[in-house]
Amino acid sequence: MKEITVEALKARMDAGEKIHLLDVREPSEYAEFNIGGQLIPLGNIQAMAIDEIEDLRNEEVIIHCRSGKRSATACILLEQFGFTDTTNVVGGVLAWQEKFGGA
Repeated sequence: MKEITVEALKARMDAGEKIHLLDVREPSEYAEFNIGGQLIPLGNIQAMAIDEIEDLRNEEVIIHCRSGKRSATACILLEQFGFTDTTNVVGGVLAWQEKFGGA
């Protein structure tokens, strides 16, 4: 598992880079505020309900949550499931909102 700061992530997004961003929070959290990631709650990953991202096994997958803890868990789980390039967003949405604002 690698780590990325919200600043580095935003720079890559602003540059138009195609990234695979997963949001592992709950649907209600996602509805309140999100940065455009694909919603796959951590519980789905724990249950191995990851068919929709199977094709990303050998690509970089950047994962975020509220603070960085659930996303770190998701990175570890996905690596155990054979994903080769997981990246955790340090500080999660809290860090994003602190740095760039948002609801």
